[in-house]
Amino acid sequence: MECKEILIKIANEYYKILGNNLIGIYVHGSIAFGCFNPNKSDIDFIVVVNNIPSLEEKEALVQTLLCLNEEVPDKGYEMSVVLSRFCKEFIYPTPFELHYSIAHLHRCKDNLREYCISMNGMDKDLAAHFTVIKKVGYTIWGKPITEVFGDVPKENYLDSIKEDIGNATEEISGNSIYFILNLCRVLAYKNEGLILSKEQGGLWGKEKLPEEFR
Repeated sequence: MECKEILIKIANEYYKILGNNLIGIYVHGSIAFGCFNPNKSDIDFIVVVNNIPSLEEKEALVQTLLCLNEEVPDKGYEMSVVLSRFCKEFIYPTPFELHYSIAHLHRCKDNLREYCISMNGMDKDLAAHFTVIKKVGYTIWGKPITEVFGDVPKENYLDSIKEDIGNATEEISGNSIYFILNLCRVLAYKNEGLILSKEQGGLWGKEKLPEEFR
């Protein structure tokens, strides 16, 4: 099943679960940048709501993704539920009401209720996700992006993407592609204010870095 088809299916199910509380569903990440790789990429989207979903609704949102797990690439989904007021009037780190990714698959299968009770808090990554949504993202369901998302301060976006390279010195030898492309992406923003995917960051680095690093 194609990514857009999967996302539309998710959107239909999420509207059944959330009803008029659902403001919209917005795609970011590699799909939005047009460089999705089914062997390495996950399906990234943000769910924006007016009010905090009930525990039963949270369980149903995650269960929808678990039921579709066999129809998506190995890395699965990365999904966060965020209140609309924090999308419009941004604060950093940004509060979220629910999060799911493949890293939490077994925990969800073992005790979905406990997972949904505890999975909320603050997330620096949302600054980067919101910025990408405003730059290249698109709406799967709901209100236009311009009506839902306000501006993310540049310093918050930079701090957010720097989080991805915080442990590069210790871990780059074990995951060199990921860290090298992210390092290029951060440097491209720091030097030129460019909002890039990892792939675009690598291409920028091949052109702009000193010859010995290309």
